[in-house]
Amino acid sequence: MSNTNRTKLFLDAALFAAFLVTMDPRFSGLAVHEWLSLAAAATVIVHLLLSWEWIVNVTKRLFIKAANGARVNYVLNWLLFIDGILIMLSGIMISESAMPALGIALPMNFAWRRLHDLSANLSLIIMGLHLAMHWNWIVTTFKRVFFGSGARTVVSAAKQEAQ
Repeated sequence: MSNTNRTKLFLDAALFAAFLVTMDPRFSGLAVHEWLSLAAAATVIVHLLLSWEWIVNVTKRLFIKAANGARVNYVLNWLLFIDGILIMLSGIMISESAMPALGIALPMNFAWRRLHDLSANLSLIIMGLHLAMHWNWIVTTFKRVFFGSGARTVVSAAKQEAQ
């Protein structure tokens, strides 16, 4: 298994956990919601960079010989990206903790809050579809990382060290 796939698996798991925590600011508190969301935005950039080769390859063959599933996945990924931008931009515009802590004061505007709520709710649907489209990769990569030959080597070494 490539280190890139292993890295993407752990990165995606962290992103998903952050997504779950930040979905309801009452769960974590507003400050954690805002700062964790900003950290997640940076992590999404790393995710995109690690997936850049796939993005370029699918874009090149999108209208020529891509399978319908790849086309759907491509469109879904773009919708998720656009929705993520809307969530982040509107979240920054309504920030009550992170932006003021950075010395940035923004005027309150109900339209930004409405856009933030709407795009966050839409992200639940898009993220669910995204997970469903990638479920085989998630399960396969998880098995390889934790139960594959590399994992067995680590477990065997740990057992031998314990004896």
